[in-house]
Amino acid sequence: VQLQASGGGLVQAGGSLRLSCAASGRTFSTDTVAWFRQAPGKERDFVAGIFRSYDRTYYSDSVKGRFIVSRDNAKNTAYLQMSGLRPDDTAVYYCATSPSVILSNLRSHTAYGYWGQGTQVTVSS
Repeated sequence: VQLQASGGGLVQAGGSLRLSCAASGRTFSTDTVAWFRQAPGKERDFVAGIFRSYDRTYYSDSVKGRFIVSRDNAKNTAYLQMSGLRPDDTAVYYCATSPSVILSNLRSHTAYGYWGQGTQVTVSS
């Protein structure tokens, strides 16, 4: 599986961005897809995810109510719609997928075997 993340950029606080994660080499409609982010000097943190084909969505507390994760199975692409962006959202954002994630490890980056290359999101104050 190859994942290609895109859509990052520079935005002012309060603005919006939509990240995309296009998959090739495997149909991930039944897999868990998640977004993580990593700021300089910090660990890679869970942001949002869609669990398997149930399409149940999960969010970190810091983004709940501001970000929406979704996927288009026909396009084999996942999205992260980000609104109300804040300077502390600045990070490199990664998409990841795995067929073997379970609910108990959904938020752990070690549960994912396939990763995109990351896309930089910078929010200015």
